[in-house]
Amino acid sequence: MFNQEGIFNLYMGNLLDQVHTPADIKSFSIPQLEQLAQEIRERLILALSKTGGHLGPNLGVVELTLAMHYVFDTPTDKFVFDVSHQAYVHKLLTGRRERFETIRQPGGLNGFMLRTESEHDAYGAGHAGTALSAALGMAAARDLAGGKENIVALAGDAAFTNGITFEALNNISEHTKRLIVVLNDNEWSIDRNVGAIATYLHKIVTNQHVTHLHDSAARLLHKLGGKTAINVVRRAEEAAKGMLWPSVFFEEFGLTYYGPLDGHNIGLLIETFKFLKQQDKPVLLHAITQKGRGFQPALDKQKKFHGLGPYHPETGETNPTGQKTYSEIFADTLVKLANENDKIVAITGAMPNGTALDLFRPHHPAKYFDVGIAEEHAVIFAAGMATRGYKPFCAIYSTFLQRAFDPIVHDVCLQNLPVVFCMDRGGLSGDDGATHHGLFDISYLRSIPNIIHMVPKDEDELADMLYTAMLHDGPAAVRYPRGTGPGTAVKAHPAALPIGKAEVIRDGEEIAILGLGALLPMADELAHRLEAEGISAAVINPRFVKPLDRDLLASYAQRVSAFVTFEDHVLMGGFGSAVLEALSEMNFTVPVVRIGWPDHFVEHGKVEQLRAKNGISVEAALEKLEPYLKASKGRRLVAH
Repeated sequence: MFNQEGIFNLYMGNLLDQVHTPADIKSFSIPQLEQLAQEIRERLILALSKTGGHLGPNLGVVELTLAMHYVFDTPTDKFVFDVSHQAYVHKLLTGRRERFETIRQPGGLNGFMLRTESEHDAYGAGHAGTALSAALGMAAARDLAGGKENIVALAGDAAFTNGITFEALNNISEHTKRLIVVLNDNEWSIDRNVGAIATYLHKIVTNQHVTHLHDSAARLLHKLGGKTAINVVRRAEEAAKGMLWPSVFFEEFGLTYYGPLDGHNIGLLIETFKFLKQQDKPVLLHAITQKGRGFQPALDKQKKFHGLGPYHPETGETNPTGQKTYSEIFADTLVKLANENDKIVAITGAMPNGTALDLFRPHHPAKYFDVGIAEEHAVIFAAGMATRGYKPFCAIYSTFLQRAFDPIVHDVCLQNLPVVFCMDRGGLSGDDGATHHGLFDISYLRSIPNIIHMVPKDEDELADMLYTAMLHDGPAAVRYPRGTGPGTAVKAHPAALPIGKAEVIRDGEEIAILGLGALLPMADELAHRLEAEGISAAVINPRFVKPLDRDLLASYAQRVSAFVTFEDHVLMGGFGSAVLEALSEMNFTVPVVRIGWPDHFVEHGKVEQLRAKNGISVEAALEKLEPYLKASKGRRLVAH
C-alpha cells in the first residue's frame, strides 16, 4: 500500500480479483475483508490517478460499503447513496471491477450511481440531499406492495445541512415502519462542514464519555462477538444518552439512534448491520469515518482530493497549468470590488473551493458566508441582506442553482433586489456528466422579469461583468465555464458595460454570427471559413442574453441572409431561441441557424468529443447554413 508519506509500496493482493458479485465477499473472514479493504484502496488510488475522480470520499467509505454488501443482498435490497460520488467501492463490488479504469471516461462508467448502468444502482443522483427522500419513497412503495426487502440510505453529514434531508426526516416515521439510515460522518463536504448541525454532530463525536464507551464496545466485540457485543453497544448508547443526549435530535423525528461507531471497524459494522436488519422500525446508524483514509496526500489536502483530475499515485501531486481559472478570476475580482465597496458580501453553498471563494475569504472574512448545502436558503438569505442595503454575490454552480428557482423568482426578482448570481460551470462540465452540466440556466432565468443575464467571452470581460452587476440596481446573473479561458489579461480596474449592448468583433454583410461566451472562437472560425469562400460574415459577441441587443439584431436583419448562434447551452429556450423570438417580434423573417445542445441529457466525457458528437461545431454550422449560403450567392449574382 502507501506509507504515511504517500509513497507507494508494492502490495499485491488477489482477493478483489475474486469478487464478481457482492455474494462473493460473504464467505470472507474478517481478516480477509480487511485485506480486501486494502486492495480496494490501492485500486482506487492507482485507477483515479489516471482518470481523476472523487478519491477522498471513496477512501473513507471502503469498510462501510463492504459491511453493507456483506450483510445485505443487492439488487433485492436497495442502497441509496446521497450524491453518490462515494459509490466507487460499490461499483467495484457489483460486477464493474474490470471496467473500473474507464470511470468518468467517454463511453465508460459514470462517476455517480446510474440506474441504466447496473441493476445494483437502485437510484441515480449527483446532487446532495436526495437519499433520505428517495429511500423513504422506496420503503413506502415496498410497504404498499407487501415486500420484505431492506432499504438502506447512506448520507454524509454534509447532506444533513440540506433542507430536503430535513423534509424527509420529518416524514420517515409517518410513512414507513422500517428504514435504515447510515450517517457517514467525516466533518467534510468539499470544504469543512459549517452550521449548527455540524457543530451538534461534532459534540457527539468528541464527547469523552461517548468515545470511551464505544471504544470499550469495539474491544469487547472481538472477545464476545454477535448479540452480546451488540448489547454492549446498546448499553453504551443508553449511557451516552444520559450524558450528552446525542440521540435526542434524531429520535424526536422517530428514528432510533445507534452510535457513534468506528466506520472503519468492519467486524463491528457487520454485527451492527445484522442487528439493524432485524429492527422493525426506522433506525439511524452514526458512523465516524476518515475522508481520504489510507492515502496521506488525501488526508493532508481534504479539499483538493474530494474531487480532482489525474495526479501522481505516490505523491498526490497534480500538474497545474499556471493559468488562472474563471473561478479564480471571479474571486480575484470580487476581492478588488469588496476593497472599494463595503456593501459587497459573498455567499456560497458549501462550495468555497469549487467557486474559489476560499480565495476571497482571507481578505474579507466578515463578508464571507458559507450556508452549507442549502441553495434555496442561500438565495433567500441573499435577498434578506439585499433589503438592508448590501450587495450579495451568490456563487453557486449553474446546475445547483436550479434548486433555487422559486426563491430567485419569488424572493429576488419579484422584489427587484440587487442580488448577483455568479454561476460557475455554466455549460458542459465534462467528466462529471449529466447531473453537473450547466446547460439550463439561460432557459430558466431569461423568462423571469427584472433580471439581466451576462456571459463573458474571456477573463477580462468576466471582471467587467461583475463590476457591471455591482453597479446595477437589480437582479443580475453571470454564467462562466469550468476551467480556464483563453488567457486574456485582466486590466487593473474593470469597466462598466452598457446594459444590453453587444460587441461587434468584425463587421460583415451576408451572414451574422453570434458566438455566446466561450463559443465565440467557434463563431470566429466559421467567419474565416465563410470568407475563404468569398462570403462576408460579421462576428458578434452578444455579452447579454437578457436584455438582447435588439437594435443590433434589427440592423443586421435588414442586410444578411441568415444569423448563426453558438451557445454552450440547450437549444430549447436558450440564447438562439431568444434571438428567434426577438426577430419575430420585430417582424423580421431572416432565418436563424442555432448551434447548441440537443433536447436530451448529455452523458459524461471529454468536452471536445461531446461537442463533436452532438453537433456543436463549425462543420455542423456550415451544414445547416448551406441552403442560406446558396440563397446569398444567388442574391449576389442578381445584384451584379
